[in-house]
Amino acid sequence: MELPMMGIALDDYQIEARKTAVYPSETALQYLTLGLASEAGEVAGKVAKYYRKDDDDFPIEDIVLELGDVLWFVSELASLLGVSLSEVAEENLEKLQARRENGTLKGTGDHR
Repeated sequence: MELPMMGIALDDYQIEARKTAVYPSETALQYLTLGLASEAGEVAGKVAKYYRKDDDDFPIEDIVLELGDVLWFVSELASLLGVSLSEVAEENLEKLQARRENGTLKGTGDHR
């Protein structure tokens, strides 16, 4: 399934992001999974602070910056696992399409 892309293609991003990777290879899996969780937590933290009323304006720009960090960690983790971001995206869309067709978009379990 080929999707029209606007801006940078996922695999091009992955290639460029790879050039900025600086972490020990012997702990790459630990570093990348913990970093991903940390960055996702930062996204959640920005939203939580908005709802706590720290600021009246929803922090879209800050969240977009954090989403970029999430994407970097996803990209590096995919590289470590030997898959491209486009493969990850395609498999995810296929899974969601199958769930939609089966009426199982809602529910629990990875393999529904």
